[in-house]
Amino acid sequence: MKKIIIILLVIISNHSYSQLFPTLGGQRAGISTAQFLKIGVGGRATAMGESFVAVANDASALYWNPAGLVQFSDNQIMFSHNSWVVDINHDFIGAVYHVSSSDAIGLSITSVTMPDMKVTTEFAPFGTGEYFSFSDLAVGISYARKMTDRFSFGGTIRYVEETLDKLKMRGVMVDLGTYYWTGLGSSRFAVAITNFGNEMAPDGEVVLVGKRKKSEWQSFSPPTMFRIGFAFEPLNQEFQKITTSIQLNHPNDNSENVSFGAEYNYTIPELNSSLFLRGGYKLNVDEQDFSFGAGVKIPLSIATFTLDYAYAGFARLGSAHRISILLGL
Repeated sequence: MKKIIIILLVIISNHSYSQLFPTLGGQRAGISTAQFLKIGVGGRATAMGESFVAVANDASALYWNPAGLVQFSDNQIMFSHNSWVVDINHDFIGAVYHVSSSDAIGLSITSVTMPDMKVTTEFAPFGTGEYFSFSDLAVGISYARKMTDRFSFGGTIRYVEETLDKLKMRGVMVDLGTYYWTGLGSSRFAVAITNFGNEMAPDGEVVLVGKRKKSEWQSFSPPTMFRIGFAFEPLNQEFQKITTSIQLNHPNDNSENVSFGAEYNYTIPELNSSLFLRGGYKLNVDEQDFSFGAGVKIPLSIATFTLDYAYAGFARLGSAHRISILLGL
């Protein structure tokens, strides 16, 4: 009997390990569409290694965890520009309005654009003289509520549209998030599932070589992502604070990975301003691993102005730079 129990424990432990960090990390790659929805938003979150669902206390929570919309009190507008790899531009604009001390609503728009590309065929591999375009668009409406002084819940409904020349793909997705303060110091725990929805397939017809027409296309699932994170402040003094975060990411189209992030906040009391230094690292990913960045927060006459920058390094694709502006009203 003891031998049977030991064998079962070994099997279970090996199975759990293989699920948490699969040996063949890319075995699920390529099974989902709308990949632009996986590109992180905001200079702050990106600099922290995208370990942000348990932090999520600004307008970028519209992307990371809708439950975070009630973790700050001011109304905010956020602009984010991302110079992504291979000349891809990723832009985000979001706004959060607090209906009450316990309720908040938000609106977000994400767009991806790139230069027009040459049309090539089997007989014209260097181009036919024609060009085609590719673009992505996502529009989301979010709502969050504080259920208690420790627990909040939020959700987002998002319309997604992807255009490739004459083909267009549309879909509706849902984000759900929770945010819980444990009561042990400043520690908090958060869970978010994003981009949950039905499979999508393109609409439209294209003419192939030989005047053949094709109008039926394969459908793919959206890039659903499950994130669970934990954050706390090991240092929280009057003029300086350190925030640390760890997060497990489980995508439906790749292996699980773990991300770590940290933020140092120094307040200048004479100027009523703050300076930020951030860093992050990802484990069990093929391309992006480390990131870092900085930020500054300055009070203006009509709003609080925050500027954040992030650098993300890639193994083979180069690097990406994000700049985001946050206005607190």
